[in-house]
Amino acid sequence: MLAELWPLYGLTVATPRLELRLPREQELAALADLAGRGVHPPGERPFLTPWTEGSYADRAQFVLRGHWHQLATWEVADWGLGLGVFLDRRPIGMVNLRARHFPVVREVTTASWLGLAHHRQGFGTEARTGLLGLAFDHLGAAAGLTEVFQDNHASQGVSRKLGYRPDGISVDARDGEAVVSDRLRLSAEGWRAREHAAVTVTGLQACRASFAVQSPGQPPE
Repeated sequence: MLAELWPLYGLTVATPRLELRLPREQELAALADLAGRGVHPPGERPFLTPWTEGSYADRAQFVLRGHWHQLATWEVADWGLGLGVFLDRRPIGMVNLRARHFPVVREVTTASWLGLAHHRQGFGTEARTGLLGLAFDHLGAAAGLTEVFQDNHASQGVSRKLGYRPDGISVDARDGEAVVSDRLRLSAEGWRAREHAAVTVTGLQACRASFAVQSPGQPPE
C-alpha cells in the first residue's frame, strides 16, 4: 500500500553487496541510532555537518528530521532522495541524491555517511556507485557533483576511483574558520568510460513521474 501511494518506496538500487532503498519506520529508527552512536571518530570533522557535536539524541533526530523533510518537500524539479544502505538487510548508513531544476539542468549531487563500524571496507565507494548508476543510466543525468574537504582523504579517494575531475573550490565556515572544499564533477561520458560494479535498479517504472523521466534510460524532457 505504501509503495502504491508513494512509488519511491518501491525503488531499489542493488550493487554486488549492498541494497539502497527508502527505509521503513523501524529501519529509519535503526539508522538514526547508528548516526547517534557515531559517523566518524571524535576529534575529526570530515563533513560540514557536525556529527560529533551535541548529544546522541541530537544526532539521531537530525537524521529523522532530514529524512522526513525530503519526503515532505519532494518536487519533480527540486528533490532529495535519501536512501538507506543495507548490507544483508542490516542498515549501515545513508546516501543522498539531490537535484535542483533537474529536468533542465540534469545535474545531481551526492552525499553519504556510514556507521563507524562499516568504514574502510569499500562500502562507501559501492554505495556511491549505486547512486551514480541510478542517476546516469536510468534518470538521464548529465553530471554528478560533489564537494569534499581537502583533508577528507577517504572521500577524496572514493571520488578519484569513480572518475571525478576537479571543478574549482568552495569556501564554507566551519567552527568559526573558513574551510576550503574541492568541487568535483563526473560527466556522463566520464562515468561510461570506466568499468564499475554492477548496478541493478528495480521499481523505477512507477517512479518515472517523480523524476520527470518519460521512459527508462532516457533523459527527462
